[in-house]
Amino acid sequence: MRPAYARWVARSECAGDRLSGMRRFGAGESGKSWWQKPWMIFWVGFALRVVVILVGHTYKIRTDQANFNFGFEAGRIARSLVAGHGYANPFNGLSGPTAWLPPLYPLLMAAAFKVFGVYTRGAALALMVVDSALSAAIAPAVYEIAGRCFDTRGIARRGATYATPVAVWSAWMWAVYPAALQYAVHWIWEMSLTACLFSWAIVVALRLRGVGETQEVGSRRKEAGRALWFVFGVLWGLIALSNASLLLCLPAMMIWLAWPELRGWRLSRRTVVGAVLTCAAFAAVVAPWVVRNERVMHAPVLTRDNFGVEFYESTLERNDGFPWGTTVPLWTGDPEYQQYVRMGEIAFAKMRGEQAKERIKARPWRTAKWTLDRFLFFWDGTPHAVNGHLANEYLRQLSYCFLSVCGLLGLLLMLKRRAEGAALFALIFILLPLPYYLVTVQPRFRHPMEPLIAVLAVYLFRSTMGVLSYSK
Repeated sequence: MRPAYARWVARSECAGDRLSGMRRFGAGESGKSWWQKPWMIFWVGFALRVVVILVGHTYKIRTDQANFNFGFEAGRIARSLVAGHGYANPFNGLSGPTAWLPPLYPLLMAAAFKVFGVYTRGAALALMVVDSALSAAIAPAVYEIAGRCFDTRGIARRGATYATPVAVWSAWMWAVYPAALQYAVHWIWEMSLTACLFSWAIVVALRLRGVGETQEVGSRRKEAGRALWFVFGVLWGLIALSNASLLLCLPAMMIWLAWPELRGWRLSRRTVVGAVLTCAAFAAVVAPWVVRNERVMHAPVLTRDNFGVEFYESTLERNDGFPWGTTVPLWTGDPEYQQYVRMGEIAFAKMRGEQAKERIKARPWRTAKWTLDRFLFFWDGTPHAVNGHLANEYLRQLSYCFLSVCGLLGLLLMLKRRAEGAALFALIFILLPLPYYLVTVQPRFRHPMEPLIAVLAVYLFRSTMGVLSYSK
């Protein structure tokens, strides 16, 4: 046996012995160095984001277009709420009640406007600090996802002198990597909120399935698992009220959770009760919004009502498959804006949806080409503003594409090795991008998936270390 390989075996066995004494994932926290503790990583990530905001003055939002860049439609709705006009007016002027956006982030913005003033720098700073806390809170979730799927079974622990290398480095990557923090420190929008909720929903799903736990601990968790099923439903209700596009992943996760029993065509009472609790919690969270829409919009709107308008924009030649900017003109004198106000939001969106279908029927191959373009851009780098610096644009696309390749290769390796959670990861990679292939794509739309991409990238490179050591 070669010396380098012998040392790797000894270290792996030592790490395995340490890990075997853990009753469940996360035990033995007090024996870790500070830099290996997930909540210390959270605080470093949070502090870094706040420093970037303060040093870079990113809270100084551009004031052109009457502050529309400050939160876009969400900012207009928040201003309307603070002004006493209700959840309404997503563009300029008084256009009436709206369900253009789900309410979670506009309500958060309204709270900031109420305390710090409408469109003030204080409100911008407060919102970015909250976004930074949500973004940094993904790091402990990343830690647990990686630890449960890889570290607790010793996968990719080669060359490490401690028990959780994939978890630690995945969490640190999320905490300090610029691509992970950019939306918290530059954008006033829902990306950090949605990504945080979605990451912790994945954590809860892994806990419910018992991934990375001993059989004894998994049995005890299942006995006390009703609270987890309830939390799972609450998290998904909040996700629906933040970014409804992710809802495609909910039924897939539910099927994945029940799959060990579904394969035997026999669901246990515990699983049935848990699924009912999840559905009840989900319904309880979204019910006030649905009831409000029924009463105010006079239509059953589960999350948002603007899909028809967005879909229509995706069929216009001027957008070349990539709609950008507002889908309704900001100038109140524009005939299209006046038509939107006159018809009402629900009827206007329905009309645009029908027009989109007609345009697709007229030129189906063009639609197919644009769908393929959006698929490629989702993974290979999405288009940016033409006024960006050329070198910066290339670096951004290189970083974006590199992470995509690493994430996809890590997923393939995970599936090949049949690691726990591989099917869940694959379902998310397949389902989450589908709405964006059909309508439009921007870098921010992939953000809820990027915690998993970070985990898979670290797993991929950790998995090569044993081979490299052996070759020496």
